[in-house]
Amino acid sequence: MLRRTFTGVMISAALAMPVTVATAAPAAAAPEVLATTLTYDDSQAGEFKAAVAEGVNVWNTSVSNVRIVKATAGQRVNIRVIADNGWPRATLGPVRPTGTVTVWMGRQAVNQGYNVVRIASHELGHSLGLPDVKPGPCSSLMSGSTGGVSCNNVRPNAAEAARVERNYAGTAKAPHVDTGIVLEDAAY
Repeated sequence: MLRRTFTGVMISAALAMPVTVATAAPAAAAPEVLATTLTYDDSQAGEFKAAVAEGVNVWNTSVSNVRIVKATAGQRVNIRVIADNGWPRATLGPVRPTGTVTVWMGRQAVNQGYNVVRIASHELGHSLGLPDVKPGPCSSLMSGSTGGVSCNNVRPNAAEAARVERNYAGTAKAPHVDTGIVLEDAAY
């Protein structure tokens, strides 16, 4: 608590008494968490736009060091999402605000019955720097197709989320290093 002393005159028997006024010190501001902001463009995502938006939400609610937002007109795009007839695949990140990666939402996996939001979350996970974990259980988002057609888990497990947090810890202004690696999830 900060104390300031002011000398004032109290009206009583012509006595001057010091008056102490207590003022609260300004509250310390909470440290600001600087998340890396990445933009995505779903203009070529076709019928997968809603699933991509859900996948983005999955990551935005699972980690705090990175935020994915839809790009506005004229804004740099970090993650391009494209619908095609092949298998789902993505450029391996972690992508930085100065770089660009691509996610392909392949219809082959969807036609075989795989969960579309799981595919979107999984492929976005590649863009954030996560490799495949195959074979793997349904509880691992990055297990992809080895989780099985009936797997509806769209969320990263604790280890996957922690790795993305590490990939983006203190990197809001880190340069992009293009790995050039595209991970194709054959047999999803």
